[in-house]
Amino acid sequence: MKFERLALIGCGLMGGSFALALREAGLVQHITGFSASEKTRQRALELGVIDQACRSVAEAVQGADLVLLAVPVGAMHSSFAALRDTLSPGALLMDVGSTKCDVISAAQATLGERLSCFVPAHPIAGKEVAGIEHAEASLYQARRTILTPLPQNSIRHIQTASEVWTAIGSHVSHMTPEAHDATFAAVSHLPHLLAFAAVNALTAQPQGAAFLEMAGPGFRDFSRIAASDASVWRDILSANQSEVLTQMAHFRAALDQFENTLKQGDTAALQQLIQQASDVRSAWTLQAGNACNKASED
Repeated sequence: MKFERLALIGCGLMGGSFALALREAGLVQHITGFSASEKTRQRALELGVIDQACRSVAEAVQGADLVLLAVPVGAMHSSFAALRDTLSPGALLMDVGSTKCDVISAAQATLGERLSCFVPAHPIAGKEVAGIEHAEASLYQARRTILTPLPQNSIRHIQTASEVWTAIGSHVSHMTPEAHDATFAAVSHLPHLLAFAAVNALTAQPQGAAFLEMAGPGFRDFSRIAASDASVWRDILSANQSEVLTQMAHFRAALDQFENTLKQGDTAALQQLIQQASDVRSAWTLQAGNACNKASED
């Protein structure tokens, strides 16, 4: 497996790391790149992440046999539309979006006969810092990448997509788009939302700044993901709105239980609720391929 030309659409942490990983593995000969920011394109060129900086999506994709969309999920529709006419019929097109149903809907609305080229992907990896300067070839090693193949995909495209991520160190899993979005609403999207809300609730209080000065490791660990990129998470939460709202309702019910036990002074019930959570968390272990310290989009 070797690609003649990778087109990288979105020269940031995720896309840049993918390009570096393929280059290090000897899987690609030439890499073109496009980002909306000319400064970012030039920086990617200077750092050796890409070989050619392009002024448009169409220019970058021309002649590519592998295309990676590493743009926010809110920009997927316009990116698909921009690459459709220059995407080679046999090329493999993938994304790195944290939501899948909306991305697939965008692909279905824009790609036409090229839809079969698109194998949706979500690598569970990243860092707390974004940008091409932080890209590294090892980002996807020992991480899980989820594929949500389409009925239109050929066995060859699905197999090649799996082989690409495996070759750069990922553990590949398959899910339906619906199962993916429901799962990550529960284990990623809601936790991010709660971290945002908790920090906002703290700082909205008159003594919030003073409280924050006294915060220790517990607050640090709980609030880490609140430092995530605002525009990225605006798009993710909006795109997966239905599943996130479902998870918010589950959380609200659990929070109500704690509130009621505190109001009633029922310490036995309070301890039981805490113990229940403690037992689950103590028994849980991070599965192979899921290790991740990402705050930007996990």
